[in-house]
Amino acid sequence: MASSQLFPLSSTFYRLSLLSRLSLPFALTRLNPPRQKSGQQMTRVRSPLLPSSICLSASNLSTSPSPCRAVSNYDDLLVLGIETSCDDTAAAVVRGNGEILSQVVSSQADLLALYGGVAPKMAEEAHAKVIDRVVQDALDKAKIGEADLSAVAVTIGPGLSLCLRVGVQKARNIAGRFVKPVVGVHHMEAHALVARLVKQELEFPFMTLLISGGHNLLVLARDLGQYVQLGTTIDDAIGEAYDKTAKWLGLDMRKSGGPAIEELAREGDPHSVKFSTPMKQHKDCNFSYAGLKTQVRLAIESRKINAEIPISLASVEDRCSRANIAASFQRVAVLHLEERCERAIDWAMDIEPSIKYLVVSGGVASNQYVRARLNDVVRRKDLQLVCPPPSLCTDNGVMVAWTGIEHFRMGRFDPPPPADEPDDIVYDLRPRWPLGEEYDKGRSEARSLRKARIHPSLTSMIQASLKEQA
Repeated sequence: MASSQLFPLSSTFYRLSLLSRLSLPFALTRLNPPRQKSGQQMTRVRSPLLPSSICLSASNLSTSPSPCRAVSNYDDLLVLGIETSCDDTAAAVVRGNGEILSQVVSSQADLLALYGGVAPKMAEEAHAKVIDRVVQDALDKAKIGEADLSAVAVTIGPGLSLCLRVGVQKARNIAGRFVKPVVGVHHMEAHALVARLVKQELEFPFMTLLISGGHNLLVLARDLGQYVQLGTTIDDAIGEAYDKTAKWLGLDMRKSGGPAIEELAREGDPHSVKFSTPMKQHKDCNFSYAGLKTQVRLAIESRKINAEIPISLASVEDRCSRANIAASFQRVAVLHLEERCERAIDWAMDIEPSIKYLVVSGGVASNQYVRARLNDVVRRKDLQLVCPPPSLCTDNGVMVAWTGIEHFRMGRFDPPPPADEPDDIVYDLRPRWPLGEEYDKGRSEARSLRKARIHPSLTSMIQASLKEQA
């Protein structure tokens, strides 16, 4: 079957002028239903964004000579995942049954140490330098070529626009040359869904806490693509607070702030510095770390700690003082997580009483102190804690590939892009892209998120299409 037959455009969502960009997070195609032969089994996949079903002929597609590799069994899917939303360049190949065939990550630790955090332009240039090698390494380790892929999944938001563009350009270049569908992935959804790869019995609905350098998010996952936002970051996320505190304490930022603080905090007294827990007066599930950062900075200044002197060269007294601040900061920062999490679980149980799991993912979920404290929370609530291994908590290509697989199974993908897209094309990136719709109780007067240029949430887009379909 020729590729033009396999992926005709649906006029419902496409115009020729839109082929140059990702017009939806997973803009869908409608496959022409092939004629069914006698005794031939048809697999029908209901598309939530289109008014009709996608019909896949298992026998026809499995023998198709088209470069667009089709499969007769979803377990045989081969998806390349590409992640460049922030400061790590990552790629992975994952099979439809959850088998991780390869995982490659190129860290920007040296840049983080140099700039004390993420510098968008420098991060973009670093991504551009290594993206080809990282993707090729992922394919080589999986022992496959681009032509063997079923689809290419790539993060399109949220994140830094300059960085997102590098990954999207690479993904669409591969997809165009080898006639592969593209799955646009929501970065935070990927952090949540990777837990379903790790724990096969994890079914919807479940609670999830996503904690990273740029995001704090409490979400009720009701179904694939259906999320209720219970709480979010109103200013600074916990990961950013860890990074800034580590920088002010003169710690080695090549480890990033979280691991550096956690290591030093083991030497300190967590009750030695009296920091106030953020937002105690607000009875919602939103997060704020700007005030705690200010408290930490003032404590450091009052103790005359000089960040120019690295911790390795600090005197015994100075090191003890830094350790006490690190431990006290970590205790209060995580206490804020605990309090918000407990309230969110109560709200979620009101909506979905069958919840059994709390998924904690994102870079900060690698912190063992965080895991231990949140495990106490779920025990009190009679739930189970699910944390992906550290390598799948930080930004990685596996989570992108797996999320691509989950949505591909539902028929959510873009058609293969043109093979000759110009380098200066403008992609529909989503740097500020909510995952779910906000829960009524979760709205707070304390929220200060800027509303400008926020895309409609992933959930609202799917729900709107479901209504059209009905």
